[in-house]
Amino acid sequence: MFELSNSILKIKVKPIGAELCEISSVKNNTQFMWDANPDIWGSFAPNLFPIIGALKDETYFYKGTKYNMPKHGFVRHSKDIKLVKETKNSLSFSLTYNEDLLKIYPFKFEFKITYTLIDNILDINYTVKNLDNKSIYFSVGGHPAFKCPLYNDENYTDYNLVFETEETSKTHLLNTQTGLVKNETKPVFTTKNSIQLNPNLFSEDALIFKDLKSRKVALVSTKHGEILNMTFKDFNYLGLWAKPNAPYVCIEPWLGIADQENTSQNIVEKEGIIKLPENETFSTNYSVQIHEHHLG
Repeated sequence: MFELSNSILKIKVKPIGAELCEISSVKNNTQFMWDANPDIWGSFAPNLFPIIGALKDETYFYKGTKYNMPKHGFVRHSKDIKLVKETKNSLSFSLTYNEDLLKIYPFKFEFKITYTLIDNILDINYTVKNLDNKSIYFSVGGHPAFKCPLYNDENYTDYNLVFETEETSKTHLLNTQTGLVKNETKPVFTTKNSIQLNPNLFSEDALIFKDLKSRKVALVSTKHGEILNMTFKDFNYLGLWAKPNAPYVCIEPWLGIADQENTSQNIVEKEGIIKLPENETFSTNYSVQIHEHHLG
């Protein structure tokens, strides 16, 4: 386990997948992340690369060749990702292509993730470097799960996700059997800029937004105020998810999305896919800010 702290926050990162598994207060030890109870959902905050969500039949094609890829890609379960740099306020991990990965993802790349603590803010930066002699195609995103409710005197329904601006966006529905995106939408906002959490909110799987105006969302308790907020300025998609009746909520900034039901399965044509020319590097980040009222 890797640890990083300043005078305000402490984080822990698992070696497998370089997965963030704790954000806590140094002063009062309050834990803000879900505990990954394996009986409910045994993950904390998977890193999603080089796809997000499900592929149709777990399959895609590149230049006529068929490849198989598990949901959310291969980084989340990787034992090959390594710590490559550690500073006073950051941890950087890297995964580079290998012969086994080339069998399921025919692109030469370096994937890096850096966790940086700045006061009460955790910044998560993803960098993808093209090491190939052709363009590479990928999606990237986060999947952090936050404890909810945070305090013993609260219920799940005491929480709202409050967006920075008024929204008209609707969720794009998923086929609950295949995980593919259907050509249907549904309104889910409780007010013009908020969604109240309830145990059945995710009964049809994740909420997926493609056209949010906001690039910041806060997790707010009606009893204890704002718990934390996430800024995701570069991300065109946002997912919200939890297992039904589970005490957490995932706020997921995405650059990419699961396959549509009518997908061609050609990765070059995949919705939300990023094309990175040879010798170029792509970088993006999102951040989580813990409200000072809960830090002791």
